[in-house]
Amino acid sequence: MRTLNDYFIPFSLSTISTAGQVYVPVPDDGKIIKVITALNGTIATADADLTIKTAEGTAGTITVAYSGSAAGDVDSVEPTSNNNVLEGGTIEIETDGASTNAVSIDGTIVIRR
Repeated sequence: MRTLNDYFIPFSLSTISTAGQVYVPVPDDGKIIKVITALNGTIATADADLTIKTAEGTAGTITVAYSGSAAGDVDSVEPTSNNNVLEGGTIEIETDGASTNAVSIDGTIVIRR
């Protein structure tokens, strides 16, 4: 159960299989308590890693497994370090692009004030 002190920021990467990143703006100070993703198709060849970064450093990594991957697969991480964010800052979500197939991924960052 979430508290009224939690807020949610959605993000999307157009393809998890090409190295790149998205910068997500932070509307209020807080601490990242969870990042959860949903894959929109099947990836192949290798796992894809999503690295979550704040101004403090790397907060965590989500590994999206290619073996048995399918649309709707959900993965998550609950960062315990480098997870503080400031209003007006950004959170970087970076994919290593190790997998193949141009598949998008959507996610939600949960921040507790």
